[in-house]
Amino acid sequence: MAKRTGAQKTPEQVLETEFGGPETGIFTDGSCDPNPGPGGWGWVWVENGEILDQGNGRELDTTNNRMELQALIEAFRKLPSDRDLVAYSDSQLCVNTINEWAPGWEKRGWKRKGGPIKNLELVQELYALALAKPQIELRWIRAHEGARWNEYADALAAVGA
Repeated sequence: MAKRTGAQKTPEQVLETEFGGPETGIFTDGSCDPNPGPGGWGWVWVENGEILDQGNGRELDTTNNRMELQALIEAFRKLPSDRDLVAYSDSQLCVNTINEWAPGWEKRGWKRKGGPIKNLELVQELYALALAKPQIELRWIRAHEGARWNEYADALAAVGA
């Protein structure tokens, strides 16, 4: 979750005030404030503006990146294997990790040229889930630009935190 000013909206307030962005997909977000510190994750599965499922959780001592990864893991666990779906994350790091870097790291025995892979256990778990559900496309979405369901996932993560 990006830093911003103003009060955090509840999921219910998001539904009343936000209207932009895609209306179908899985939207995930993680939150940690301070970072590191207590954190939360959230995800919501929406089709044509209708919530099909959602979840959130928390950890007492974590980081923002861990919460972003955990949100994606929890969403991928719940999603069906037989549907073409798009999962959105506002973490470019997470999207690039799974879509671009993890295949090479796996081939090299989960090593990278620049040193150890941070949050390796979470990266490996998410990558395995993504490989098991190749019909789910992972895409980046810009944070806090008014996309209703991204803001909703952010609110779920904040509730978790």
